[in-house]
Amino acid sequence: MEKFKKFGLLALSVGMITACADLDPLEFDVEKPESIALQEEIDSYAPLRTLLDTVSYPNFKLGVAMPLTDYASTGLKYRFVNMNFNEFTPSTGMSHQDLIQNDGSINLVNAESFLEVAAQKNINVFGTSLISYTNQNSGYLNGLLSPLIVESPAFVNELNLDGLKSGEFNDWTASSGVSLEATEGMGNGVPAVKLEVGASVSAPNSVSFKSPDITVIPGKTYEVLAFIKSDGPGEARFTFEGLSENEPVLDWTASGTPSETFTTSISWKEIRFRVNSFEGDSFKFQLETGYNPSVTYYLDINNLYVYDIDGDAIVNNLVNGGDFETGEAWGGWGNNSERGVTPDGQGVGGEGRAFFVTNPSTTGGFWEVQTLYQLAEPVRNGETYNLSFWVKGTADGVIRLELQSPDYSSNGFGQVFVTQDWRLVNVYTTVTADDRDRLIFSYGEFAGTVYIDKVVLSNANASGGSTTIVEKTAQEKNSIISSQMERWLTDVVSATKTYIKARTVIDQPMDDNNPSELRSGIGRTLGGGEFYWQDYVGKEYGVKAFQLARQNGNPDDILFINESGLEANLDKCQGLIDYVTYLENNGAQVDGIGTRMQLNLNSSTSNIATMFQMLAATGKRIRISGLEVRLMTTQPTQTMLERQAQIYEEVVGLYEQHVPASQRYGITLGSAIDSESDNSLRQGLWDTSLKRKPSYAGFANGLINK
Repeated sequence: MEKFKKFGLLALSVGMITACADLDPLEFDVEKPESIALQEEIDSYAPLRTLLDTVSYPNFKLGVAMPLTDYASTGLKYRFVNMNFNEFTPSTGMSHQDLIQNDGSINLVNAESFLEVAAQKNINVFGTSLISYTNQNSGYLNGLLSPLIVESPAFVNELNLDGLKSGEFNDWTASSGVSLEATEGMGNGVPAVKLEVGASVSAPNSVSFKSPDITVIPGKTYEVLAFIKSDGPGEARFTFEGLSENEPVLDWTASGTPSETFTTSISWKEIRFRVNSFEGDSFKFQLETGYNPSVTYYLDINNLYVYDIDGDAIVNNLVNGGDFETGEAWGGWGNNSERGVTPDGQGVGGEGRAFFVTNPSTTGGFWEVQTLYQLAEPVRNGETYNLSFWVKGTADGVIRLELQSPDYSSNGFGQVFVTQDWRLVNVYTTVTADDRDRLIFSYGEFAGTVYIDKVVLSNANASGGSTTIVEKTAQEKNSIISSQMERWLTDVVSATKTYIKARTVIDQPMDDNNPSELRSGIGRTLGGGEFYWQDYVGKEYGVKAFQLARQNGNPDDILFINESGLEANLDKCQGLIDYVTYLENNGAQVDGIGTRMQLNLNSSTSNIATMFQMLAATGKRIRISGLEVRLMTTQPTQTMLERQAQIYEEVVGLYEQHVPASQRYGITLGSAIDSESDNSLRQGLWDTSLKRKPSYAGFANGLINK
């Protein structure tokens, strides 16, 4: 830094002496302002990538992190990258949040196009972090972890379950190994049929459970509904008595592919199929589980149904389209609020659609922001009505509900508390007038967005279907997230390995406040894109991630773990090193450690030196994964800019001093250009107009002296 600063001042001083010594008024020089002289000196530096010693350090990577679109658009920033860097890290565009769609599919179209463009210019691409706690499609993942919501059919059940519910088989037939369990069904404290297969099996029907005669009307179609799970991978089927084909091949789970049997797992699975080829006025079904040895199955009793699909519905929902699957939104008004229907996959349980209302602020009265559903006809005076629906919000708050008349008189359901997780609401009101013909939701007391789904308004005196909510167990959540990790890593690494030979597998695993422990989202309100894989898979999530990246990539890929703030928290640096040891002791191979350095003018160079020494002692490749020196001001002084340049130069020097050449992977600038979105953030080597700053010269001097 001092090199270019002193050069500029010397030129200015010499010019002044010359001008004073020359007394001829017709011959004089006009001196350049110091700022212009200094800028010209900064501009005289060659592009960064040309300053690299490619003979002594042929594999050194000089990189920049920027949004994928900045490069893929092949515009000004594309040329800027090609001129100054030999490696590019997409800061956005290739994360889990970017590539995983709300239905769980992976869209790699833009990513693959970008990789082809980079390859054409011989720009190395460093792979975006695969597993992090930020930039994850948390909505999709959390949807998979949401409770199973079972709406029982709103039709008469042709099965008599009273005996089973009270612990008696009565007319049901059970083989050996079959028993009734009072608390093993879906939900809390509900009954189930337990079918326990021994260490050896002789035939599918060796462990079976048979219904009594079920009365039917010949020629009609009946649907059979059951929920089954097992304590390990299982296989089962239903067979029949009284059908023209008693061992049919059916599409048991609406997969589109009929089969002789269906599979089971540790999660409850819905089995739903239809039968109509009756030989008389009754039939029986039999659940057979004698396929896999040493597997125990559970059949939920409360939600075991056989019903006539053309029968009369017991519950008549007075709200048409209350699941919002048609995309039709309710009307509303007030306080510049907005309303609509979400994209598919954002309804309760991560499925289907939901209706939303966004109120920008609280108002003077709850009625000042409302939505309305117009009933086909008024509800009955004197009758009690049940309103049930699912609700969540972007914050905690209160909404109000009522049945209203055209003159605005109403019967209220009361306040409903909204939380940031989906919850089922059941409220009641008794009608006191003949003209209550509309359902009103009021949001004036809630600031933020409220989502509602599965709205049912019904006469409380009618009997009918019920809702069962089944929370996922810790074992289920572990299985679900482990399988998602495997699918994500397998698909994205396999699809990009032709172009990407180095990548970060695990990003920012360590907790800032407990630096020897992993980060966790338990007990915290999480922001958009936050998801903590380790909360479900455990400490070994990193082992699995590295193993999957290794198995699906190239044999010589360089796989990194990355962390931020190590120079500011040396205990965290040691915690990361210890976690790397844990990973490798448990079967993972970690090739490198990345350190993301967001520095400021007060950052300790002593700490930076110690951090590099600690990381280098691991023997791993060391990468500066995101270097920034931040100035938090809209108008930095010249002194501040010079100090910023000095820190950039010192960091490069410390990297060279304390990390052996064979371990230096390279340096990536986290923000090469000053922030375009935050006018108070000045952290790059170029300003927003791509004019070089003194920090460019400082960083360049570091590279030249490396």
